[in-house]
Amino acid sequence: MTPAERASAVAFALKNCALEAMAPGDATLRALRDYERGDLDVSGLIDAADAETSGVAPGRLADGSLDDHARDHAGSIVARTVLLTERGWETGNDLAELTAIHRGLFAGVFADAGRLRTTNTTREVTADRALARNPEAFFPAALIETGAHNIATELADKRNLVAMDRDVFVRELARIYDELGYLHPFKGGNAMTLRIFASRLAHDAGWDLDWGPVGRDGYKAAKHAAYRGDTSGFTRMFDAIARPANPTRTFLIAGWEQGPAH
Repeated sequence: MTPAERASAVAFALKNCALEAMAPGDATLRALRDYERGDLDVSGLIDAADAETSGVAPGRLADGSLDDHARDHAGSIVARTVLLTERGWETGNDLAELTAIHRGLFAGVFADAGRLRTTNTTREVTADRALARNPEAFFPAALIETGAHNIATELADKRNLVAMDRDVFVRELARIYDELGYLHPFKGGNAMTLRIFASRLAHDAGWDLDWGPVGRDGYKAAKHAAYRGDTSGFTRMFDAIARPANPTRTFLIAGWEQGPAH
């Protein structure tokens, strides 16, 4: 990877964690700077991040968002996001791809990395207690594979969002994003996985997503509106961050200022 691509990968990794209220410690931040300069390879970055979190028990993912229990794991997750950017994963616009991303993010961090949830999940970080107790807040666990197949078929029917006018692409991406959010295939870490998946899907459809301007409060507001059937927040978000793709460069982006990579 070029220096600009490494900088872009680091910026995205930090943003993806920040949107879950997680930030790595000083040792990982130093290792990230060394990685950006080319003084440290990605394996060394993983080692440095894991050393900083070595006293944290791996445990298992908790229901819902990561922001209330995983902050001590941020360094390891940031480093694994960079690893995914550099080495990639098997794509397919399907549940297998989501599982590959989830496993790549959380293997060695949580014991259930890459495993589908087996129980219904109703808990979510929200001020709406009725919504939090709603047994239909997320897709039934027993039907995750069926639901994922239906979404993948829908994507295939729409040629994976390729060759759409920008306004149509933005609306369709927001709708698919909401459907995958409702699917909620994993016990936790779904949003981090979904942002990576959406970025890859958009890039292959001809658009790059710059997550840099997206704020945590705005993202949560769009997500909670989507729970109630209103995807306009996601539509506005994608409209603000999508631009024509650079097909020769990395696509996990958080700030166009990352130099000639974009």
